Amino acid sequence: MAGCVLAIDQGTTSSRAIVFDDGFSPISVGQQEFPQHFPKSGWVEHSPSDIWTSTLRVCREAMEKAPDQGAGVEAIGITNQRETTLIWDRSTGEPVYNAIVWQDRRTSEFCAGLREQGLEETFTAKTGLLLDPYFSGTKIAWLLDNVDGVRARAERGELAFGTVDTWLIWQLTGGTVHVTDATNAARTLIYNIHENRWDVDLCKVLNIPMSLLPEVKDSADEFGATDAELFGRPIPILGVAGDQQAATVGQACFKPGMVKSTYGTGCFALMNTGETAVRSHNRMLTTIAYRLNGKTTYALEGSIFVAGAAVQWLRDGLGLIDSAEQTQSLAEQADPNHDVYLVPAFVGLGAPYWDADARGAMFGLTRNTGPKEIARAVLQSVGYQTSDLVDAMRADWSDAEKPVLRVDGGMTASDWTMQFLADILGAPVDRPTVAETTALGSAWLAGSKAGIWPGEDVFSAQWQLERRFEPKLSEADRSRLLAGWKDAVTRTRTGVD
Repeated sequence: MAGCVLAIDQGTTSSRAIVFDDGFSPISVGQQEFPQHFPKSGWVEHSPSDIWTSTLRVCREAMEKAPDQGAGVEAIGITNQRETTLIWDRSTGEPVYNAIVWQDRRTSEFCAGLREQGLEETFTAKTGLLLDPYFSGTKIAWLLDNVDGVRARAERGELAFGTVDTWLIWQLTGGTVHVTDATNAARTLIYNIHENRWDVDLCKVLNIPMSLLPEVKDSADEFGATDAELFGRPIPILGVAGDQQAATVGQACFKPGMVKSTYGTGCFALMNTGETAVRSHNRMLTTIAYRLNGKTTYALEGSIFVAGAAVQWLRDGLGLIDSAEQTQSLAEQADPNHDVYLVPAFVGLGAPYWDADARGAMFGLTRNTGPKEIARAVLQSVGYQTSDLVDAMRADWSDAEKPVLRVDGGMTASDWTMQFLADILGAPVDRPTVAETTALGSAWLAGSKAGIWPGEDVFSAQWQLERRFEPKLSEADRSRLLAGWKDAVTRTRTGVD
């Protein structure tokens, strides 16, 4: 069992660990959900101790389930929920406050104030990002200004900032290593993605002491080794990437123009643009896809805040279903002549609109509308939003042809949803054999750095297709449905009946 890699996949609602063998196949898994905290409307927090203890527990579980109880694990890769922000004491390791989650909107007014000062262009030119509460920078500023004593301690150099990867590495190495990778740094709003460094001027704007910040490494690099007491021996941490970038790697999207889209709580589509950091004119994000051997590969990214979360809303909010799997059969039975549109702006709209004030709405309801039509509208909303992203990416980058979309995430298990996605895109949708692409991506980064897994070319060649969904919808029907969607979005954003 030599040549195995342990992948830590620390997500928004659960922590998972997967042991992959040297054939890139998962051989054991540990998973644990942890609590979400909502102290005020629009606020979302996690307990840092929950993040760490759940991660350690699932790592031990996955290793114990492996055929050799983890003895063959030669490296660790980490992938994580991005933008979630923590600050802790360098001496004690004690967090100063809960982790502020990427979904949190408490800094909306702060971002609006920065935009009013005309600063968005400054941030976008350097970071590729927009001024939005989504990103870490304004969360750091909030912690410094709103938690008693934190700013003074930070200015004395007593505190450390990190996204979740940095927090886990700190814990895994017994508090001896304070690092992150380029993909996570690129999501903070204070990292210059063109010069690959923390930006002094942006830190000054947000009043963030540079002493807080971790060292930034390649995505495949030496991130320290685990404390021997955790797993019985030190294991090197050799791969780190934010979850969406890790999925891009796991889908082997190494060539410019390749696109992957991940469907979890939200939906995140990334298009590889190679060595070119394409500046978006359509409210897409320019970001780092990965950095290997000091060479940066860039991507255009579109973020949808609500995808699988809309299915959860059907189940937990409306009580229309008992399980996510029911949505497919309901959608199949819906009246084909009855178009209902759900704009799932429950926490605002992401790309390409970036409208924090928009709220969810449903259009086209009649007396005959029932659970079947509503379920179909929920699944279709994912396709419509993805179409918006792909169209914006192609408008931004003239080199981009209509892509084959490689998909992953929980919603891709629905054949109906994937067929509708292909239909509304007018392009093929490829679902891979290995569904755990995010964890696989971090495992490949670690395994390739350790020299126990092959490089890009061999890894790409071994990517396996489970099923391709070809578009079947006529162009006339596709245009009609998209026009209805555009109208629904417009009405949602303006409040017009």
